[in-house]
Amino acid sequence: MVIKDMRKIYKLIFILSIILISCTNEKELFVSFSNPEIEYWGRIDTSSNEFAEIYWSGTSIKMNFEGESVHALLKDASGDNYFNIIIDNDSIRILRPDTIKQYYQLASHLRKGKHSIEIFKRTEWNRGKTEFFGFKIEGMAKVLPKSDPRKRKIEFYGNSITAGYAIEDTSGKDLPDSIFTNNYLSYAAVTARHYDAEYQCICRSGIGIMISWFPLTMPEMYDRLVPTDSTSKWDFSIYTPDIVVINLLQNDSWLVNMPERNEFKTNFGKKPPSDEYIINAYQQFVAKIREHYPKAKIICALGSMDATRKGSKWPGYIEKAVVNLHDKNIYTHFFPYKGTPGHPSVKEHQEMANSLIKFIDENIDW
Repeated sequence: MVIKDMRKIYKLIFILSIILISCTNEKELFVSFSNPEIEYWGRIDTSSNEFAEIYWSGTSIKMNFEGESVHALLKDASGDNYFNIIIDNDSIRILRPDTIKQYYQLASHLRKGKHSIEIFKRTEWNRGKTEFFGFKIEGMAKVLPKSDPRKRKIEFYGNSITAGYAIEDTSGKDLPDSIFTNNYLSYAAVTARHYDAEYQCICRSGIGIMISWFPLTMPEMYDRLVPTDSTSKWDFSIYTPDIVVINLLQNDSWLVNMPERNEFKTNFGKKPPSDEYIINAYQQFVAKIREHYPKAKIICALGSMDATRKGSKWPGYIEKAVVNLHDKNIYTHFFPYKGTPGHPSVKEHQEMANSLIKFIDENIDW
């Protein structure tokens, strides 16, 4: 009798061990970058069979899931890019991927039920690309359907202000270390979140319409998928914004009168451009955006650095260009000059966002 009972116990232990092994195998799930339930925002190159390439500020990767923990498999070109990791639209931590392909734990000890994970790029494309291979979920892992598409879409074209350059440098020194740049807190991203709008941002510190702090202007860069490759073109049919915000000319306002920057003045020679030339250059760029987005509301903005200082001619150039376009769906909005040193702080970006939101609410039905 004892022997029979022992056999039953051993048999039960064996069955339980098989079940346990089976469950353990199901507790870990790799979700490839190409999984259709992963949601991408921004210009992200997914043409590779191995990974998605992340370049632009404000690009993000999102997924809904069930599980106790989630990891991301990443490899960075420079080790100098930073990402905000957002779990359940709430808690935020900072991740700096290494140049070695490896897993990074994004969240752990999660409660049972539905969760969301988002990887948001804080830094600019001049810090190099990041390769995203996929997510790994552990603990009763399950991929859930991605969220419904947002009802609104907004796109920004800008320079360091829009990028959120040095936004978290509280020293007042405008330090260039990429840890201080955070596009998530820029006026652009804050405005998009206010409207629960899908967000896309094309920006680069130092860039201008006619001249930049490096040999590349926005009219040369605006239509690229890979920002460093002139032959890599973005398909504008993929993303059609309801509102486009253009905040450019701050760098032009500095550089057009600097003789030491003559090596970049290929478009207008070595002499400062005329008012007519500046107006036409800006007007042509806005016209290019209009060609891609015939129905979008376009806001031609400027500020909040010294290009909008009292007495500046640059807001007037933009106003004249907009008048020349004869388009009732193109607006102007100028952020007041902040009157403080360096780039806008977190507080000043929030003030810019408040200003833009107020303008949109009062002028645009979308």
